[in-house]
Amino acid sequence: MYKKCNTIAVVGKGGVGKTSVSALIIKLLIENKPGSKILAIDADPAIGLSTALGVDVGKTIDDIKQDVIRTASEGSKEDKLSILNNLDYEVFDAMVEKEGFAFLAVGRPESEGCYCKVNNYLKEIVKELSRKFDFVVIDGEAGIEQINRRVMESVSHLILVSDASHKGLNVIKTISNVAKDLVKYEEIGAIINRIQDEEIKKLINFNGLELYGYLPEDQNISMADIKGESLLELPNEGSVKALEKILKEFNIL
Repeated sequence: MYKKCNTIAVVGKGGVGKTSVSALIIKLLIENKPGSKILAIDADPAIGLSTALGVDVGKTIDDIKQDVIRTASEGSKEDKLSILNNLDYEVFDAMVEKEGFAFLAVGRPESEGCYCKVNNYLKEIVKELSRKFDFVVIDGEAGIEQINRRVMESVSHLILVSDASHKGLNVIKTISNVAKDLVKYEEIGAIINRIQDEEIKKLINFNGLELYGYLPEDQNISMADIKGESLLELPNEGSVKALEKILKEFNIL
């Protein structure tokens, strides 16, 4: 019998700060849930979460898939059987162990052609691996389809991140509509990032989305991004403090 795993997927339009939110969720889980096993999955092809967490990425899930495809095309029957039998080890080998959490990068978008069997097999391995953790935090691509197709189809919390822009809010509304058919989730809510003025909150149209809360514009995050520094070292103020309050209110912490 597997233990309950809380899987938190963070999605939204590119450039709204979803990777920063993902990194801060991991920081707060480490601090508020000592002893918990935490897995960070970077499902964005840009692999920005690695920088935000101070992780050096070696192998990705996509690298493993490309090895399988290349072996299937060029290798012998014995080679094919060997790599298939060792896929779970390859995924485990791609996982980076850090203090307080483990990290796994999905890698580039789908290549041309259909490799459904390979994708499904890898997704099952990632799902089985995830069950060994107490918390899994997924930094998603700008969209929802990838989470279902390439990582996992069931999450406990789907967090929609946007800034206050009309375009960003429309994107998370679209993602919410698509997710109803593609992803099984227990909770879904929006976090509005980079709020500079309280008056802005009065102008936002949520289009029926549940609001988790607001995060202020944060110079600490901006400076860390510019310097390429890990967000795990940020002081517990500003956005970090606001996010901690949100996560506790919605029983994620």
